[in-house]
Amino acid sequence: MISISADQIMTWALSLIWPFVRISAMLLVAPIFGARGVNTRMRMGMGLLLAMVIAPQLPTPPLIDVISMRGLIVAIQQVLIGIAMGFVLQMVFSALTQAGESMALSMGLGFASVIDPAAGVQVPIVSQFFVIIATLLFLAMNGHLVLLEMLLLSFSSMPIGDGGLTADDLWALLSFGSTMFAGALLIALPAVAGLLMVNLAMGVVARTAPQLNIFAVGFPVMMLAGFVLLSILLPSLFARLGELMTLGFELIQRLIRL
Repeated sequence: MISISADQIMTWALSLIWPFVRISAMLLVAPIFGARGVNTRMRMGMGLLLAMVIAPQLPTPPLIDVISMRGLIVAIQQVLIGIAMGFVLQMVFSALTQAGESMALSMGLGFASVIDPAAGVQVPIVSQFFVIIATLLFLAMNGHLVLLEMLLLSFSSMPIGDGGLTADDLWALLSFGSTMFAGALLIALPAVAGLLMVNLAMGVVARTAPQLNIFAVGFPVMMLAGFVLLSILLPSLFARLGELMTLGFELIQRLIRL
C-alpha cells in the first residue's frame, strides 16, 4: 500500500503555490496578459496552468508554512518579483501612450479620445494607434514568449525563499521611468516640432492677411499636417520601439540576476 506523508503533500502543494504567486503577479500587470479584456478567471487559469508546467522543472521549495510570518514575507517577495517583471514592459507601452498624447494635442486631436482596452482609461486616438502597433510588434517579436522564458529562468536565478528584490533593484525600476519619458519625447519630438513650424507659419499668415479667417483654416491644416508627419515618421517608430523593448528586457534580466 502506498503511503503519503503530510510532508510530501505539503511539498507538492508548495511546489505549485509559490510559482503560482509569482506568475499570477506578473500576468496581472504585463502587457497583453494584464489587459482589461482578459478577465480574472482567464488570468488565474493561465497562471495555474503555467505553474503546473513549470513546477516539475524547479528545485524542491523549502518547507515554509504559508500562513506563517515567513510565508507572508516569501509571498510578498514573489509578488514583487512578478509585478516588477511585468511593470517594466508596461512602462514601454506607456511611453508610446505619452508620445501619442503629445502628438494629438499638437494636431488638435486631444478631444478625440477612446477607451484603451489594455488600461481601461481614455487616451487620444493617436495613442491608441501607437499602442495597437506596439502590441502587434510585441507579438511579432515573440516578446510574450521571451517574457515567459525569463519568468521560468527567474526561478533558477532567484530561488523561492532565497531573497527578493533589493533596494538597488527597486531604484533601477524607478529610474527606468526617466527612460520611458525620454523615449516618448524622442518619438513625438519630430512631429511636434514640425507642427510647431506649421503653427508659426499660420501665425505669420494671420498677421499678413488679417481678413483671412485663420481659425477656420488652421484646424484642418494642422490635422492634415499631423497625419502627413505621422506617416513620414512611422518607420522610425518601429526602431524606437525596438530600442525601448530591448532596454526593458535588459532591465528585467538585471532584476532577476540573469
